[in-house]
This record gives sequence, structure tokens and C-alpha cells, in this order.
Amino acid sequence: MVEERPARALNIQGHPREEIARAADLIVTLGGDGTILSVARLVCERGVPILGINMGGLGFITEAGAGQLREALEKGLSESCPFEERMMLGASVWRQGELMAKYTVLNDVVINKGSTSRIIDIEAYVNKAHMTTFRADGLIASTPTGSTAYCLSAGGPVLHPAVPGIVLIPICTHTLAMRPIVLPQEVEIEIIPATGNAEVFLTMDGQEGLTLMERDVVRITRSPFKTKLLMPFERDYFQVLREKLRWGSR
Repeated sequence: MVEERPARALNIQGHPREEIARAADLIVTLGGDGTILSVARLVCERGVPILGINMGGLGFITEAGAGQLREALEKGLSESCPFEERMMLGASVWRQGELMAKYTVLNDVVINKGSTSRIIDIEAYVNKAHMTTFRADGLIASTPTGSTAYCLSAGGPVLHPAVPGIVLIPICTHTLAMRPIVLPQEVEIEIIPATGNAEVFLTMDGQEGLTLMERDVVRITRSPFKTKLLMPFERDYFQVLREKLRWGSR
């Protein structure tokens, strides 16, 4: 039996997340896609490349398996290692004209109702023009990377990572005519939930967020930052779809 010793006894010193983001030239994540989402928000402003090693479940974004760790590290540390830049979204919350919060996300921005709330009305504007009012359980704004996540589960389309677009997907809409729509990446989207007495939440990448109040405005645009994912192995996106999403399987 191996005796467990605290990190201090092993002379291991940790660093705050923000300090790592400022000092790192490359970050290796050991986990699943959720780990990459968290790290992507942390380092996007500096453009630090990320090498994802899948030790989670599906691992759609993570590039290599645990058994490929050594080879992936060797290739990732070389200057010739290829990489992909993934589009990100910027989201800001405004309350009575005052900025309440700002976020940058890799996958999606989600507005949804609380567990006991009724269906909610969500006004949507594109470049200040009224688009529609969704009557639904919620609304997803997704990047191409996020199109294989919550977006896909809600009936949205799969966007190739190179397609520069933003997907809006209503969640369990009351009207069947309300379908997902792909918008150009240059647009500014404003979402205003008419909450009434209902609980309505804003969630970023499924990991952080806040409770919205009546007539709060959520503004969503393409972020000036991108996530840089190292690709130590040759990647066929459609092979990933077949293997991870079981495309073509019966």
C-alpha cells in the first residue's frame, strides 16, 4: 500500500489559475471536453495553445487518448505542430443600461428556464432588427465547435469548425415553425427574456453564469479571441463524426 502524502510534503507548489494563464506558453489538459472549455476561457486572451488529452467520456474536442500522451507531447512541443483556431463568442449582460457581466465562450451561450418555471417568451434582435419572439424553454447561441454539443441535442445543425457562423436554436419551442437558424459571424444578437415571475438562467459553456431579471439584455457577438487547439495527429473531421457521433451506424 502506497502512503498518501500531502502536496506540501512532496514539495509541490501550485499556482492560481490566472497566474498559469499569464505565464504559460502551452497548456496540456488531462480530462474531457469540459476541461478544455474551462481552459479555453482562461487563456483565450493570450492565445495560449491547448493540447487536449482525453481522460473523460466522449472527448469530441480533445485531440489524443491517454495511451498517446507521450507521442502527443513530443509532437505538441515541436514548433512544427499544426493547430486549429476555433471561433469564440463574447456575451455581455446589461441591466437597465448598466453592464453586469462579460464572458467569452467556446461552445455556447444558453438561456433557459428554471426547473419549475413555465414556458418563457424570449425576444431576439439581430443588428437591432426584431427577429422574432421565441416561446420556448430556452434559447441556445452556439459556435461551430458547440454545434456538436447542446446545440445538436436540441435539434440544431452540425457546423464544420471552419464555417464562420452562429447558430440560434430554441429549446422545446411551443411552435413547430420555430426552427434553428445559422447567422453570419459578424452580427450582433440581442436576447431579452420576458421572465415575469419565472426563474431564468444564463449559462456559459454549461459551466458558469447568472440568474437573469426581467428585461435584462444579453448581447452576443463574435469574440475577438480564438481558441488555439494543437493537432499532433492527422485529423479527419468526418471520421470524428463517424466515431464519436456514430454517423452511418445502424
